[in-house]
Amino acid sequence: MASFLYRLGRFSFRRRALVTAVWAAVLVALGAGALTLSGQLSNSVTIPGTESQKAIDQLADRFPEAAAGGATGRVVISTPGDITDPAGQAAITGLVKGLENAPKVAGVVNPLQVQAISPDKHVALAQVSYRVPGFELTDADREGLMAAADAAKAAGYTVDFGGDAVQAMPATNATEGLGVAVAAVVLIITFGSLLAAGIPLLTALIGVGIGMAGITTASGFLELNTNTPVLALMIGLAVGIDYALFIVSRYRHELTIGRDPDEAAGRATGTAGSAVVFAGLTVIIALAGLTVVGIPFLGEMGIAAAITVAIAVVIALTLLPAILGFAGGKLAGGKIRLRRKESTTTHGERWAKFVARHRIPVLIAAIAGLAIVAVPAASMQLGLPNDSTAAPDTTQRKAYDTVARSFGEGANGPLVIVVDLSGSTDRQAALQQAAAGIGGLPERPIVTPPKTNRAGDLALLTVIPKSGPSSTATEDLVSDIRGLNAGLGSATGASLAVTGQTAANIDVSEKLADAMLPYLALIVGLAFLLLMLVFRSIVVPLKATLGFLGSVVATFGAVVAVFQWGWLTDLLGVKTTGPIMSMLPILLIGVLFGLAMDYQVFLVTRMREEYVHGADPQQAMVTGFRHGSRVVVAAALIMISVFAGFVLAESSLIQSIGFALAFGVLVDAFVIRMTIVPALMSLLGRGAWWLPKWLDRVLPDVDVEGEKLAKQLDAPDERELVDASK
Repeated sequence: MASFLYRLGRFSFRRRALVTAVWAAVLVALGAGALTLSGQLSNSVTIPGTESQKAIDQLADRFPEAAAGGATGRVVISTPGDITDPAGQAAITGLVKGLENAPKVAGVVNPLQVQAISPDKHVALAQVSYRVPGFELTDADREGLMAAADAAKAAGYTVDFGGDAVQAMPATNATEGLGVAVAAVVLIITFGSLLAAGIPLLTALIGVGIGMAGITTASGFLELNTNTPVLALMIGLAVGIDYALFIVSRYRHELTIGRDPDEAAGRATGTAGSAVVFAGLTVIIALAGLTVVGIPFLGEMGIAAAITVAIAVVIALTLLPAILGFAGGKLAGGKIRLRRKESTTTHGERWAKFVARHRIPVLIAAIAGLAIVAVPAASMQLGLPNDSTAAPDTTQRKAYDTVARSFGEGANGPLVIVVDLSGSTDRQAALQQAAAGIGGLPERPIVTPPKTNRAGDLALLTVIPKSGPSSTATEDLVSDIRGLNAGLGSATGASLAVTGQTAANIDVSEKLADAMLPYLALIVGLAFLLLMLVFRSIVVPLKATLGFLGSVVATFGAVVAVFQWGWLTDLLGVKTTGPIMSMLPILLIGVLFGLAMDYQVFLVTRMREEYVHGADPQQAMVTGFRHGSRVVVAAALIMISVFAGFVLAESSLIQSIGFALAFGVLVDAFVIRMTIVPALMSLLGRGAWWLPKWLDRVLPDVDVEGEKLAKQLDAPDERELVDASK
């Protein structure tokens, strides 16, 4: 591989105009596609095969007039006085009429007709149903919904809106720009050169631009989740900068020892580029593995991000050498002297020697610290966002709080019960038994009168729990209602299913939790084999994966402490707390695993390079750490800054993903890779590189360290020296 990449790097360097033109054409073509072919992103979270989704499909087929799959809105009108006096009734009537005329509305439940009035007569609750799902509603549709309240507001009434009908697409507010700015500072400090610092930023932005344009174009043909481009943007920026940083660092090293620029580009691509390929493969495996857990929207996010990472790898191996060709030898030395060049190397070497001398205390302290931070993870609650997790100053949160105070929290998350009567001989008795059974459960929920379709073989019951949509009591209620199905079927021949947004969120959370361990086993197993191939060792991949598990558990603990317990929320700008997003743990496992293996490859490949060249294991660890630590520190700081920028986003999901990835990279890079790894390498000595002889013969030699390439390239030089001596 190193030889192939060497030739590719030299080709790109020499044919830089052609290579640059090809990438420019790709960017322009995809950009044009994004402008002309883009579609609408989806905010829906559905999982085929779950009971709630099956019930929605059944309603769409046999009871379409119920609009069960459409968006819903809760409109709360309140006043300090009596909402049922003549003025209040007139305001409610005008509001309902305006809601009925709003775009794409299928129907409105008038609170005066169903007595949806609070006991104190201060609040009325209207329910709005749409013909289309929430993600198909445009900003104009939402504005039309809000405009229906103008007259009531002008008359002095307070009107707030909740439900998925008013949930606009989450935005990041360009917070990634802050991360890029910090990354630029880190690169300038690392290289001491504006030119050298600008090249990784340039190639990363081009790669992200191509990836984002491709995703936008694909949205015109596929239904993609609204968070798909956000994840691809996060990962693409981080790895794009890091991979270019690694190769540029090696290129500058080759220039400083006297190589010609084209030879330096070839060797840098052959050696550092090999590490980039395998580091990228671990990230791609982890992200693409999200497709096997059976959750479509998560698989889409993983595939999009994996493609963006693949683009970053290819750009690092082709476009980057081409740009180096334009720069030539100007990158040989930094002109901005912020510190002596030797200081960073010396600090890295001193740290490695300190860890080697005190490896047992260092290991104990690091592991104890991880364990303490991980403690809150035992209290993790999973859920999906709803109006209770919205920012306090939003209309959704105000509507949720008003409904909870006036009608009880359960009114914010009603359950929809679908009763299939096609197999029952006495349909009325079956409906009565279903309603009585639900009403008689220990939770004592409120059961509304049923609605049936035209054929009379399918009925809807609305159940209002006493607990909120995110509470464990509501989860228990859903389970208890579903437990009635067997008895109902044996007694009447009918069947029931629970659906609605609350039940769907519960099903999604359960499916995600069930998929976590199989997914973890899959990516760890595949990456273990890949790392065994790279390092030709069993111990090093085992140590790498165990360290990753430690960083993941510690990150879970930090996420729970901030986003569930509310620690440091003012400092971090987190506006609301609640259950952890159901998709976050499995997403964090996939992304953080790939990024953690990046640092493992960048750091330990240089240790192995020193070891296979004959260095003592202790000296190989120190020397490899001295050469690799500077790049790993810079790469980690860049990733942390890019991810941390997303903590300032408006969406709580994006906030939590950004914080989790930033904290995870911080722990994995500085505690696991920069502390525990060198301590274990020093402790194990030659045992770290143990590989059974039979396995050594079976495994192909990919030459990630470039040893064969170095021998091949240096051999002619040696012959020339011999000839010259004659």
